[in-house]
Amino acid sequence: MKGLILNRDSFLEKISGRLSKTDWTKEIEKPKWKYNPQEKTLQDKSADDLLEILKEQCKNILTDLIVTNKAELSYSIRTIVSNYGGGPIVTWKDDRFKTYGLSQLFNEIFPMENIKVHEWDHTLIDENIKFAEQANVGIMISDITLAESGTAVLLYNKDRGRTISFLPTTSIIIIPKSSLVPRMTQAAKFIIEKIQNDQSVPTCINFITGPSNSADIEGKLVVGVHGPVKVTYVVVDDS
Repeated sequence: MKGLILNRDSFLEKISGRLSKTDWTKEIEKPKWKYNPQEKTLQDKSADDLLEILKEQCKNILTDLIVTNKAELSYSIRTIVSNYGGGPIVTWKDDRFKTYGLSQLFNEIFPMENIKVHEWDHTLIDENIKFAEQANVGIMISDITLAESGTAVLLYNKDRGRTISFLPTTSIIIIPKSSLVPRMTQAAKFIIEKIQNDQSVPTCINFITGPSNSADIEGKLVVGVHGPVKVTYVVVDDS
C-alpha cells in the first residue's frame, strides 16, 4: 500500500514563493556545461595504465594488491587466506566464482584443510549475519573498480550480502581487470545508464576504498574502526 502525501502542493507553492519562483510545476531544464573536465581525466589510459594507477593508489589506502590470472587465482586466494590466519570464510553466492575456477577451492580444498566456508543464503538471514560476524575472511568481487581512488564498487542483491564487506576481520576483493575504469565519473554513468534503460539497480551500492579507517579522534589514523582491518585486492586478468 502506497503512503499518502498530504498538503504537498500547498507546501511546494510556499517554498516556491519564498524562492521567488512563480511556477514550481515547470520542468527545470538540465544545464549544458561547456567544459566537462571529469570526462577527460585519465580518459586516454589503457587497462594496463589504469592498473598501474590502481597499484600506486593502493599504497596510499593501506591495501595489498596482487595481480594474477584465472589459472593462478585459486592458489593466490589460498595463500592470502593462509597469511590472514585461515578461516572461517564467508562468500557471496555468485556464479562468477565458478567462472574463475574457485568452486573446488571453496567446496573441497578449504574443507579438507578444516577451513569452514559459508556461502550466503538469502533464506537464512540471522545465520548469515552470525557467520559473517565470526568470519575471519570475507570474499567478494568488484563490479566496477575506480583506479584513481582505489575503490571497489560492490552491487548487492539477495545473494550478495552487504555484511560480508564489513563484519569479517579481513577482506579479499577480486578485481576483474575488465572492471577497471578511471574514476567516480564512470561509475556514476554506469548506474545512471542502468536506470535510464529500466534495468534493476540495487538498493545498496558500496564504494569501498581499502580497510576501514578513521582519523576523527585527535587526527590520529586508526584502522579497523568499523570494518576490516586488512584488505587485499586480487586483480584477475580476465581478457
